[in-house]
Amino acid sequence: MSLSQIKDRIAKAETAAGRAPGSVELIAVSKVQPNERVQAVLDEGQRLFGENKVQEAAGKWPDFRAQYDGVQVHLIGPLQTNKARQAMQLFEAIHSLDRPKLAHTLARLAQELGACPDLFVQVNTGEEPQKAGILPTEADDFIAECRGLDLPVRGLMCIPPVDEEPSLHFALLNKIAARNGLDQLSMGMSDDFEKAIAQGATHVRVGSAIFGARDYG
Repeated sequence: MSLSQIKDRIAKAETAAGRAPGSVELIAVSKVQPNERVQAVLDEGQRLFGENKVQEAAGKWPDFRAQYDGVQVHLIGPLQTNKARQAMQLFEAIHSLDRPKLAHTLARLAQELGACPDLFVQVNTGEEPQKAGILPTEADDFIAECRGLDLPVRGLMCIPPVDEEPSLHFALLNKIAARNGLDQLSMGMSDDFEKAIAQGATHVRVGSAIFGARDYG
């Protein structure tokens, strides 16, 4: 599916949900994609991308940033504390703030560096033991802790369980965000982003629908 087709679907979903045009940002998930595919999407005008790994982003985006104006890259995958410094210098936003240790590391580095990317708290809405994220019952306290550390928490992120209706999880994330005064929601992927938009998503993360299937080699 082409980038323009995805953007058209986003626009229609905004209208259907009574949302303002342009209220949803498309994050083109470029992880594990060959550079020529990424370049083709850049040439079509896309400027916001998502990466899962710090190392991969470090090897890919400095060159693209030198060639294209206005590029923004968000980290949407898990962040190890030992990669936090590099991540803070590579990304405009980090969507995977998922534990107190990482929050304290980011706060210390923010003081040292004098800047910090926008942060999204990852909430494990399905309470899945194998998945990262703050449990919904602990989200309010964690958000308050992050604010106490002067971290720029802008919103929340979730990845619903694959075998459950995603709208229920999107609605839960929206509810947690609303009661904490947060207005940015990173939720929805290739298969369910229209449902996410209906529940208030401000950032949808779409990869395979834009770039085609990934080759993990």
